[in-house]
Amino acid sequence: MRTMFVTSGFLLIPLAMPVAARQVDPLNIPPPPPTEQPFPQLQRGRSCPALVKALRTNLGSEARVWSVTVLNSDGDVLGDVNGSVPRIPASNQKLISTAYALDRLGPDFRLKTQLIQRSDGSMELNGQGDPDLGIAGLQRFVLAALRQGGARGNSVEAVKLMVREEPRSNWWPSDWHPADRGYAYGAPITRLALTSNAVGGAVSDPYLRLQRLFQQEAMRRGGTVQIQRGQPLIGTISAVHQENVVLHEESSAPMHALLSLANTESHNFTAEVLLRQASGVWDVRAASRATERWMVEQGLPIQGLRVADGSGLSRNNRVTSNTIAALLMRMDQHPYSAYYQASMAIAGQRGTLRNLYRGSVLDGRFRGKTGTISGVRSISGYLQTVDGPRYVSMISNGSVSPNTVMGQILRSVQRFSPCPSSFAPAKRPDVLG
Repeated sequence: MRTMFVTSGFLLIPLAMPVAARQVDPLNIPPPPPTEQPFPQLQRGRSCPALVKALRTNLGSEARVWSVTVLNSDGDVLGDVNGSVPRIPASNQKLISTAYALDRLGPDFRLKTQLIQRSDGSMELNGQGDPDLGIAGLQRFVLAALRQGGARGNSVEAVKLMVREEPRSNWWPSDWHPADRGYAYGAPITRLALTSNAVGGAVSDPYLRLQRLFQQEAMRRGGTVQIQRGQPLIGTISAVHQENVVLHEESSAPMHALLSLANTESHNFTAEVLLRQASGVWDVRAASRATERWMVEQGLPIQGLRVADGSGLSRNNRVTSNTIAALLMRMDQHPYSAYYQASMAIAGQRGTLRNLYRGSVLDGRFRGKTGTISGVRSISGYLQTVDGPRYVSMISNGSVSPNTVMGQILRSVQRFSPCPSSFAPAKRPDVLG
């Protein structure tokens, strides 16, 4: 097992032992639901008037820049303000990409990086975008390459290595602002990403950095490596020909840790990689279309949905609070719901919510995902109430003090649970059965 730690503004996880020495305990997979779960169906005729009034009061004169939806586990739309208006979600987009990845790849999935020797003796390095891959892992790949290639000590023949990497056109979604690409949160998305392509800021050319560090490490160990760039393999990395041999492999943390990295810590690189791996393509436009099709398959309300990336850094994403709240309800019915909910930040305790609502009635009772880019603030998640879970989504595009409003709304949802207005007329005492 690996232990995660933070250093210099990016996340590093101590890397795996060589394949032959590593023992990986299988994760427990929760059983499937006993019966087929219905797809989410929003019941708009069963609202909570007291909550709706409170939401309007909370939003005040800013209601036009907000979208708010509150559901219960029966799909009743307890409260809704502009819930069908598509807005820029910022990092709430990660709720979509991580749900998609968990459903398609499963809880035991790990991203792999492999050094392969082909039948002709040549070697190649393939990857799936492991955000954990670091310098120690690179050193182990160098050792494996030199050991197999015989280019150590007195050998004069260089090891020939093909490094398969995405073309530069796939490193960033085309609509990411150029200024964002210089920061760690806007690092390029590549298959072979040492330290998530960030060292303080973003690494501008990850391929050249990997080539330089690989060759330097080989020279330090008395060997020589000639590196050639190649196109990525089509299909899964494990689909190698039988005559090929895996010389060394590094695996990422399991899916539940990757989900937490994306949702609890809002790690953009991880969310982007999961979107690509779930769809099976590294062209973000094709991956986005595949994600939209998956949303349709889940029976979710997708009016106005536009997926442009996996992290929410793109300002071309569009989603309604109805869609996000329904997705949260759908994932609560999913066989892997425990993994999804466990990936969220917790109010007053963990992740991007650790400093919000601490010591309040919301402390420890709200699990969710925050989102922030210029002019955009969002928060969506699961609020535990005395009347069961509430699926809450709030997106603002232009609020002056969004954090204050969000706290007020969450408290209102908790206060009006159960709803003080009955859904049906109560029976008279003399006719109760």
